[in-house]
Amino acid sequence: MRTSLYASIASIALMAAASPTFAEEAQSLAEAITGGKVTVDFRYRVENVDQAGFAKDAFASTLRTKLKYATGVFKGFSGVLEFDNVSNIGATAFNNTVNGKTRFPVIADPEITELNQAYIAYTGFDKTTLLAGRAAVNIGNQRFVGTVGWRQNDQTWDMAAMINSSIPDMTITTAYVWNVNRIFGNNHPFGNLDTNTFIVDAKYTGLPIGNVTAYGLIIDLNDAPVFGLSSKTFGVRFDGKHKMGKGNLSFLYEAEYANQTDNASNATDYSADYVHLSAGLSGGGLTGKLGFEKLGSDNGGTVAFSTPLATLHKFNGWADKFLGTPAGGLEDFYGSLSYKVGGDGPMKGLKFDAIYHDFSAAVGGSYGSEIDLQVSKKINKHYSIALKLADYDASGFSTDTQKIWFTLGAHF
Repeated sequence: MRTSLYASIASIALMAAASPTFAEEAQSLAEAITGGKVTVDFRYRVENVDQAGFAKDAFASTLRTKLKYATGVFKGFSGVLEFDNVSNIGATAFNNTVNGKTRFPVIADPEITELNQAYIAYTGFDKTTLLAGRAAVNIGNQRFVGTVGWRQNDQTWDMAAMINSSIPDMTITTAYVWNVNRIFGNNHPFGNLDTNTFIVDAKYTGLPIGNVTAYGLIIDLNDAPVFGLSSKTFGVRFDGKHKMGKGNLSFLYEAEYANQTDNASNATDYSADYVHLSAGLSGGGLTGKLGFEKLGSDNGGTVAFSTPLATLHKFNGWADKFLGTPAGGLEDFYGSLSYKVGGDGPMKGLKFDAIYHDFSAAVGGSYGSEIDLQVSKKINKHYSIALKLADYDASGFSTDTQKIWFTLGAHF
């Protein structure tokens, strides 16, 4: 989803996530522990994949359960402990990446029971949060660092981080990641990535016309099969909206540029650019956008800009045909329409989304096109429901693929 059921967390929101909100600080460690908050989250999903080249469709019926406990705050310290479980409900006619059922298309939701989050945060310094442990953290719009919240198992980070807002209108997030816990789980050969990754993200919100974010991502992967994904990326992003006239119509805009080069044990010497531009209008519950995203290529089309730690499902089509950037790069021209029903009736909050993508190589010809459709509704503060479709029409890259999802969510 463009906005997943597992909400995007910008850098500034990480500060709130790291320090649970309580009326006042606990007077003892025992009070902080016994006065904490327990939350339970369920997400049931049916997914069907019809992919050319496979004689049979893939069909998955899975339930994700999360149990989370957040302590109170004592002397600036707080903690979070979260477990998750992904179970098959009924048939397992799909390749979950570890079950060996390669005669079916991939649905990357293996059965898992694991520690999803376990971290300690300290907020005793003025306008500063320190965090250490395993955390589900999204940075910015998740284009470079994200939890892949669409899949049933999160991508999480074994990390240490600092979030500081001492400068007015500025939030600076710095982090060191030593292990990436990927969505595939520990039974997959690359379910964990041993790494030395450094993240810097500085967002300034003091401009009347929008926000400016500068960022750096230095990835050093320590396993030989993924040396080629070690890279250094530095970029800047601008986004905002401008109210037009006295009505509720707003002009939306964003522009982003980044450059990526090889790093550490990556044997390929390259430099590739990333560009993202979009503009749109929003008003009366209706939002329309037109955009262009480019992940460039170098060395005569042999290596491309990569985003291996991103929430990739959020970008370049819900059919997930471009989870790895093709060597020739990727250009994505897209248009989207969203409508959310207002008012006070039973239809309030019902949301419709439609997106069209035209994909081509940055070096070369056409890849294909895709139509994405979704109907979703948050029924109340506890329940949500969604029906979603992705239809990829190949014309030079990969194969025709249609995916359908039905999702029910509950949160307590």
